[in-house]
Amino acid sequence: MQLPILFSVLIALLLVNTLDSFSELDLFTNSKVYSSEHNLQVYGKGLPDENLIIRLFAPDETIAKFDQITADPNGSFNFDLLKWPEPSTNFPYGTYTVEVISTAQNGLSKKIDVKFSATTDLVDVPIERTVSTLVFAPETAAINQPIRVFVQITSDGLLVGNEPAKLLSTTHVHLPSGISVPLSGSFKTLHQGLYYVDYVPHEEGTHVFHVVAFIQGTTSHGSAATNVLTQDLGGISQQIIKLNSILDETSSELDVLKLEIEGFGNTLQQASSNIDQSTDTISTSVEFISEASNQLNSLLFPIIASIGIIVALQIAILARRR
Repeated sequence: MQLPILFSVLIALLLVNTLDSFSELDLFTNSKVYSSEHNLQVYGKGLPDENLIIRLFAPDETIAKFDQITADPNGSFNFDLLKWPEPSTNFPYGTYTVEVISTAQNGLSKKIDVKFSATTDLVDVPIERTVSTLVFAPETAAINQPIRVFVQITSDGLLVGNEPAKLLSTTHVHLPSGISVPLSGSFKTLHQGLYYVDYVPHEEGTHVFHVVAFIQGTTSHGSAATNVLTQDLGGISQQIIKLNSILDETSSELDVLKLEIEGFGNTLQQASSNIDQSTDTISTSVEFISEASNQLNSLLFPIIASIGIIVALQIAILARRR
């Protein structure tokens, strides 16, 4: 029972090795750098009479051209894929990728990068991608309050669309305590080439978001810093508004108090004037009383003198009788 099974395994391995030995796929282009009105010629070799899929990827990884051809009996192919148009939003300058896929060799594919530029001078226009990473984070935030960090990824000036978990797989944040926290699995797609992550800081101090983008074998770095405080600017602004309201109320009360003090001053001035008038009146009354007293004294003095004489006469009379 074991010999037939072993024989089948050997046959399968032999077939696999046979297929691998016949696997063949080569890809070439007629140039490395193209400008408008130039033809993009694709040629190479595959298996005889096999169907081949040819795709042209723009710098943002979208498919700009798609064709299917058949290799000749020798396996060779030569195909005029594209006549480069004038640069536009659909065909901007940048690095493009030509890919040929074999339908008879388990999806075997080959890729080659070419450059679409204003000039075909290979010295001035190197065949390389320009990947840029921009990070947008708030300058200040509050502890234990969520913040949103945005990331923009471009390749040769075009937004690059991809799975953020793969594109930003090594992105992390440096905490004030010195440790790093990975963020690769937290990003979400806002738009092709635009991603965001919601992050809650739990430490006070400067948090540095270090974004690492990896696309088509090219790495790009970007970073932004956020200063985390015990309270954000919104809370401070509310306190300032409340303080301004209290100051306004205090100012109003001071205005009322000022009016009351001014009224009290008028009352005091009037009272002082009344006192002065009363003092003058009292002084006049005292003068009148003094004058009346003098007149009364002048009237009473003769009377008292007469009474004294009468009393003296009575005493003399009584003395004589004795």
